[in-house]
Amino acid sequence: MLHQPSALKEGVHFDGQADIGARLERLPITREVFWARNIVGAATFFDGYTVIAIAYAMPVLVREWGLSPQQTGMILSMGYLGQLVGAVFFGWLAERLGRLKVLLFTILLFVSMDIACLFAAGAGTMILFRFVQGIGTGGEVPVASAYINEYIGSKGRGRFFLLYEVMFLLGLVGAGLIGYLMVPVYGWKVMFAVGLVPAILMMPLRWFMHESPRWLASKGRYAEADKIVTRLENSVRAAGRELPEPVPVGINANARRESNWRELFQGIYRKRTLTIWAMWFTSYMVANSTITWLPTLYRQTFNLPLETSLAYGFMTSVGGVIAAIICALLIDTVGRKRWYTCALILAPIPLVVLAFLGATSAEQVLVCAGLAYAIVQTVTFSLYLYSAEIYPTRLRAIGTGVGSAWLRLGSSAGPIVVGWLMAHFGLQSVFAAFAGILLFGALITAVFAVETKGRMLEELSP
Repeated sequence: MLHQPSALKEGVHFDGQADIGARLERLPITREVFWARNIVGAATFFDGYTVIAIAYAMPVLVREWGLSPQQTGMILSMGYLGQLVGAVFFGWLAERLGRLKVLLFTILLFVSMDIACLFAAGAGTMILFRFVQGIGTGGEVPVASAYINEYIGSKGRGRFFLLYEVMFLLGLVGAGLIGYLMVPVYGWKVMFAVGLVPAILMMPLRWFMHESPRWLASKGRYAEADKIVTRLENSVRAAGRELPEPVPVGINANARRESNWRELFQGIYRKRTLTIWAMWFTSYMVANSTITWLPTLYRQTFNLPLETSLAYGFMTSVGGVIAAIICALLIDTVGRKRWYTCALILAPIPLVVLAFLGATSAEQVLVCAGLAYAIVQTVTFSLYLYSAEIYPTRLRAIGTGVGSAWLRLGSSAGPIVVGWLMAHFGLQSVFAAFAGILLFGALITAVFAVETKGRMLEELSP
């Protein structure tokens, strides 16, 4: 039965939506929520795996299909273009149909395209399949981010969520390991065969998990939301723990508005939207350009053996994962704004050192660029957390989806900038430019970002 708060303020209403948020806020991490995060995390692992799998299949496909450089580029880029479309479209759809339904569909979509890729017979079909697959992978993470954030309270939200988000990074690393170990033995199709594993996740995702209570309450479906929250409360009490009385936050009348993307550019959300876009673009432009470009740099510029080039690239990826885990454990203590500002100021330092030294050896690049990448990675992987926190339930999925579309734009623009700078100004200029881009992101963050640490979602975003 819904709690009935007694306090009322002029212009602010206490109702079922406020009650649901307050009851979730006081809950510890229950077993059901813990396993929901792990199940979605497993799907997100394979989302990350799917994004990068084509990179390890391409060396074989280029020879087997006789691909031209243009065809190779199209196959690689179509996935990113699809991700941009998927992030915006499924973010919008999740506000209308619910988080769980859309999440299930995105997983089904990218798994089905994994099957299709196994039967691709040439560049044309692979380009099509990778584009559609990108739509699914691009939609999964922002919707999953909104879903998980809406189940947990402010205390420990950063750590709980970011330990889930690490799964995406592990998916990238896992693809590298499987590509290195299995493609030479079993061929390119093994990369897509392994990607079918998420199909097994569909059953527990469908039958074990429940819709976001916050989303249900925002749609006026209080009885359904109450049933889910009551189940969570009962599991806590069954474990012998007492729950304090919920303390509802005032729900402004705006909270009852239907989702409208135009609100992203109105009121307090205009500044938040433009700020998060700048953070997505600058951090991902540097991080993704670095991680995708370094193996080629080691091979082509420093003439390292292929195995050494791949090993150096893998070491950089692992360093990023370690830094991300450290961030997940500390961000609730340090705070989002302070962490992001400091990271975006510190990361340019090794890049400036590298530009000053001239980047004359692969070892210089490995140490300095790898350190910068690890620091920036703590920003990139946690922006899904921050994006979900700065928007209300009615805008959370679409705001996160549109924001993450800017990472695709940054990731696409980065290689173009790298190629142009190297051709005209040399290798050092690339690292100097990356440092300048990060410092611009740091300035935007320091001036305009809002702190979300320890604050209820309803309090942050009325």
